[in-house]
Amino acid sequence: MKKVNKVSKVAKVAVVEVVAIKGRPVNENSVRQLRLKELEAKKAAGTLKKGRPVNASSERQLRLKIQFANKQLGIGQGRPVNPNSARQQRLAELESKKAANGGTIKRGRPAQVKESVELVEVVAAEGNIE
Repeated sequence: MKKVNKVSKVAKVAVVEVVAIKGRPVNENSVRQLRLKELEAKKAAGTLKKGRPVNASSERQLRLKIQFANKQLGIGQGRPVNPNSARQQRLAELESKKAANGGTIKRGRPAQVKESVELVEVVAAEGNIE
């Protein structure tokens, strides 16, 4: 016979939340903390200046202004596209295929035609075949 234990144990779990401050304490009156508070206040007010100031009369600023104006006028940068190149002709052909198929192009290798093979059982009419 098997012994069956019918005694069930119920464990009570107490949930204790302990909030611990990690790290060493911060001295709010230190020079560094005062400087950080000042920087945060400037950042919130929008008067924080970071980095090197911009020289408006430099060659780089002139070049950037010209680039911005060209971009607004639709003038592109870099080498112009040759529409007669092999690559551009191939891309145009792919775009025409995409337009003809409703926006999709079949990719990859075409599916091969699968040949079906039927097994035929050969039965001898007179005698055994080995």
